[in-house]
Amino acid sequence: MEDGTEIVLHISINAPIQIVFDCARSIDIHQLSTAKTNEKAIAGRTSGLCELGDEVTWKAKHFGIYQTLSSKITKLKAPHYFQDCMIKGAFSFIKHDHFFEEKDGITIMKDIFAYGVPYGIFGSLFNKIILKKYMTNLLITRNQVIKEVSEKNPQII
Repeated sequence: MEDGTEIVLHISINAPIQIVFDCARSIDIHQLSTAKTNEKAIAGRTSGLCELGDEVTWKAKHFGIYQTLSSKITKLKAPHYFQDCMIKGAFSFIKHDHFFEEKDGITIMKDIFAYGVPYGIFGSLFNKIILKKYMTNLLITRNQVIKEVSEKNPQII
């Protein structure tokens, strides 16, 4: 893997592992969690649950600019793990590993989000000053929505 940045997050969710796993791979819940950036699935799988091999092209507004990013589900071992990787977009790479473990009715969801930025020293500075915090906050918001839906409204999956 190229040099990059890694963000690791954990969240405890009071719901069965299968519900949390399904919420985490739901296009509709992802769009709900990214309402602030108006993120929409515009090509490939555009609704429902992502499965192994599915590709999704997203359009979203970040830093005042509409951007597209295409990703693919490259690994999936239900209900414990899946990975999505960028296949086209503004980053030099993105690899997002999602892990799920259930203990006593509580599911621990762990994200390992790794990415690289282009543009040499300018990209590195932008990442250090702005982008890493921005990406961390997007993931925290996403995980909070997954938690809320899993615990309170899983029928919308």
